[in-house]
Amino acid sequence: MRNGSSAILRDYTVPARLCNGALMNFLEPISRVLERIARGLERLGPPEAATPDFSSASAFLFQAETASFMPVPVVNCVPLPLLKGVDRNKDVLLANTERFARGLPANNALLWGARGMGKSSLINATHSALCEGHPRLKLIEIHREDIAALPRVLSRLRTAPNDRFILFCDDLSFEAVDNSYKSLKAVLEGGIEGRPQNAVLYATSNRRHLMPREMIENETSTAINPAEAVEEKVSLSDRFGLWIGFHQCSQDDYLAMVRGYANHYGLNASQSDIEGSALEWAATRGSRSGRVAWQFTQDLAGRLGKSIH
Repeated sequence: MRNGSSAILRDYTVPARLCNGALMNFLEPISRVLERIARGLERLGPPEAATPDFSSASAFLFQAETASFMPVPVVNCVPLPLLKGVDRNKDVLLANTERFARGLPANNALLWGARGMGKSSLINATHSALCEGHPRLKLIEIHREDIAALPRVLSRLRTAPNDRFILFCDDLSFEAVDNSYKSLKAVLEGGIEGRPQNAVLYATSNRRHLMPREMIENETSTAINPAEAVEEKVSLSDRFGLWIGFHQCSQDDYLAMVRGYANHYGLNASQSDIEGSALEWAATRGSRSGRVAWQFTQDLAGRLGKSIH
């Protein structure tokens, strides 16, 4: 029996070896094909984002497609002293930003209110006024449609703990079909990882609560508990420690803006002529604001043949 058993085992071992060899011959070309497919997919995918060099500039634009930070050599900025009619707002934001630049605690800030009153200009001007004395203070603009990428941005900023970053989102608002506000809430406060100590978020909006009124009303009408629905929507703006409101300017403030621009850029004309033309310009626009004052200044400089850049 022992010899018979050995013969039987030998009979089964040979076919098994043949089967294993055939299987390997069958799988080897498949493995090579899969490797080529994997290499092809890697080439089709986006390239790995390079480590950002934040020492190359003081301001950057975040590009969501490549998850990269594009340096901005020259920032479009109005000098801080030329921003008129918003003195209290200037003091509040400048003090908060200066503390942050010095490595002290600071709040996220929501600048909300009237159009054209210098909300985004104040953020740019504040950074420009401080970055010379604080070269590690960086301004990073992230577009409103890319706000869902904010967690990725913050994770990159954590790799540069010695720099201080102001994340700037202009005209931040959310519509009824937009749920990215929930991600923003978690990033601002309440997320398990939280906001890094070297970053603050400054946002501008025409709406105090970042939501259109009809969106809040619709949520109220369809919710089981209407009060909680409203609270859920407006609580996003509560995550900003500073609410800085901008209101329509008076005629005196408007004329002060015009005079400030005219003096700064050397637009030589009589004050009465400048003010009369400025009031006529505002009347044709139907409003007075910092934006209207700047647009009038551009028109005046063009008529006088002066460059203001």
